[in-house]
Amino acid sequence: MDFEQMKTEFIKRIDNKELINATISQPRQKSNEIKRVKIKPIELKGKYHIQIEYQFERVLKHENVLLEKFSEAFELLLQQFRQIHAQFIDENIQIQLSKKNKVLWKEEKSKSSKQVDLSHNRKKQYLLDESTPYPFLIRLGVQTEDGKIKKQKYDKFRQINRFIEFIDDSLAHLPKNRQIRILDFGSGKSYLTFALYHYLKVEKGLDIRVTGLDLKKEVIDECNRIAQDLHYEQLEFLVGDINDYNDETSVDMVVTLHACDVATDMALARAVKWGAKVILSVPCCQHELNRQLQSPALEIMTQHGLIKERFASLATDSIRAEILSLVGYDAQLLEFIDVEHTPKNILIRAYFTGKKPTSEQRTRYNSFIEFLSAKPFLQNELREYL
Repeated sequence: MDFEQMKTEFIKRIDNKELINATISQPRQKSNEIKRVKIKPIELKGKYHIQIEYQFERVLKHENVLLEKFSEAFELLLQQFRQIHAQFIDENIQIQLSKKNKVLWKEEKSKSSKQVDLSHNRKKQYLLDESTPYPFLIRLGVQTEDGKIKKQKYDKFRQINRFIEFIDDSLAHLPKNRQIRILDFGSGKSYLTFALYHYLKVEKGLDIRVTGLDLKKEVIDECNRIAQDLHYEQLEFLVGDINDYNDETSVDMVVTLHACDVATDMALARAVKWGAKVILSVPCCQHELNRQLQSPALEIMTQHGLIKERFASLATDSIRAEILSLVGYDAQLLEFIDVEHTPKNILIRAYFTGKKPTSEQRTRYNSFIEFLSAKPFLQNELREYL
């Protein structure tokens, strides 16, 4: 099969509305900003579309293309990528293209026909099933005894599942030949700490030891009682402050949720110094930059207190992610469901790679800091690493 025949055969299956989903990958150029593309059929306003999801390094972008326009979009994708894995109603197809567009086409008949789902908002498939009773969720009051999610706790259930998705994505970065050490600073009522322990220990069977740290003794006492009731033997909760916790020399994962202002930076700095492979942080109350911000070019925005606060918050988390990148982490800012503060919040996810920053990265960071007249607390904490 040559290149033109391949396009014709693939588009014929698309036009026949047989597509379930497909992934297009292997960029032809390393410099390609789009890392992979996913496509699936959806119905919008009664018309059949192909949704194209472009996966960049840190963001996703979507485009919905009418069926009759898809061949043009497909042509452009073939100019950028060399591999296609497609699932159709009755078969799976794998296409591999050489640099000169020689075609390797493999198809495998499905054992049973699949159904095309054209709904735009498909029911979310959670890592924790909605209809399965989980002892920790029952004990924390999220589920009833028979496993039903309490109506007033459904947002909390969604938040827990979103957090577990981040944990699941992090598995490849955690050690596999020894016990995994995890610290949760500011664990509070510890819904997410218990979820983390359950998923890694009970669902995945990993050897882990988890410590939750918080300042409220009564909360810590209750969390320890729940852990004992659930027989979570490698989960403990301690009363303490981030600054005062000096019991570790090496940690694999650091979680910090809603640590206020520079307490987040303290936790991030500790994580870096411990050599944490994974950092998951949901910052809160970013006041530091708000007090420092002096940039005449931004006065159209910063003259308004509300806008200044929001800008300072976004800039603060961007600076944190960039500093983590400069000290050897692959850092991303991702949307997180936050039921306690705002409907949506930002989570900083960082994986240690050891990659050295380029001079361009350093220049970009320094220019941004100078533009804002900022003196980041985290930068000072990690000055020996920068």
